[in-house]
Amino acid sequence: MRLRVSLALVAFAVTGISSFAQDIRITSMELRDQKFIIQYFIDDSNPNNEYKVSIYTNTNNYSAPITRVEGAVGEEVKPGLNTAIWNILDELGEYQGPLSIEIRASVFIPFIRLRNFNEPLAFKRGKSGIIEWKPGNTNPVHIELYREGTRLQGELNNPNNGSYTFNFNSDLKPGADYRIKITDSRSPDTFIYTSEIRIKRKTPGVLKGILGAGIGFAIYTFLGGDTGNSLPDPPILPLLN
Repeated sequence: MRLRVSLALVAFAVTGISSFAQDIRITSMELRDQKFIIQYFIDDSNPNNEYKVSIYTNTNNYSAPITRVEGAVGEEVKPGLNTAIWNILDELGEYQGPLSIEIRASVFIPFIRLRNFNEPLAFKRGKSGIIEWKPGNTNPVHIELYREGTRLQGELNNPNNGSYTFNFNSDLKPGADYRIKITDSRSPDTFIYTSEIRIKRKTPGVLKGILGAGIGFAIYTFLGGDTGNSLPDPPILPLLN
């Protein structure tokens, strides 16, 4: 399958969106290897701001954003020059005709930012662990433990204050594939999963085996088992006539 739209037939519509003194503009568009390369610039004096970016086209009258796109789209896009790569063949198939592009952006403020999940963590079952985050609003949050899509435990409507002590159930199976889901209570579609966490036994299995062997040995000795250090039998006294 080849794209039937040549560069000569493409009509570019560049739309600048202004909000709170910020500005976004398309700087270049190019058809390369059957993919559409879109470069755009977000002008913002605060480099720490982040944006939620979506790309629309005239092919559906700008009613829904395109989906077959990668690069600087979605949430947490930084100001400055950004690049998005649109797989136009997957999105439109053998499209033919003029093509207009519109980029829409809004300041992105996440309801939380996780702090202590930069790398995989492990927790002991039957013990507690601290979950930390930076709040983005004051809405209460749901904090729940999942494994392979199944909810195992959790609490609802906790204060969005940046910290929560999660008490892991003692009957959790040791292993990986666990994640904690945190949801904005006032927006059920707004949630975040932590990176994968691992649940460990409270007492390692090898140590339990050693302790069990030691206890068994002590009981055996106490009951008079042969440990190699038994006291010698008393001497046999001569019979009296």
